[in-house]
Amino acid sequence: MSASASFVSSAAGRAALARRLRSIGGFVLRYSLVFFLLFFGALKWTEAEAKGIEPMVSHSPLLFWLYPAFGVQGGSEAIGSVELIIALLIVLRRWWPRASAIGSTAAIGMFIVTLSFLVTTPHVGESAGFLLKDLTLLGAALWTAGEAFDATQASIGGRSS
Repeated sequence: MSASASFVSSAAGRAALARRLRSIGGFVLRYSLVFFLLFFGALKWTEAEAKGIEPMVSHSPLLFWLYPAFGVQGGSEAIGSVELIIALLIVLRRWWPRASAIGSTAAIGMFIVTLSFLVTTPHVGESAGFLLKDLTLLGAALWTAGEAFDATQASIGGRSS
């Protein structure tokens, strides 16, 4: 048996491997969520993206008011600003877990709203596949929120009175 096989066959080795995989997985999950938010948030400043989301936003019972208030491009940019702010809050996890928890919680709400487009947008058709990615991103936001809230509690509990 090789050294790596015996390491994984021991209880301590499996526990160490599990911790390492959770750590790497958490890193990938958090920062891929941040990447998606930054990428799609920045795209909201393009005319093509603003027109692309118009059918979904205009039929949303929660977001329809953006267009009468700001126009199609301005509404898209407002949504993009929210996405960029959420991404920046989540990325602060190492230094400010509470901000990351707030950003992750906001992302949860945002992904619930975007998933609602599946039922509020008439003839959603081809957009359905694109919107379904938000189910995975919702899972990532739920995990990052829980982890950041845990870190917030740990930092509060670790302080001396």
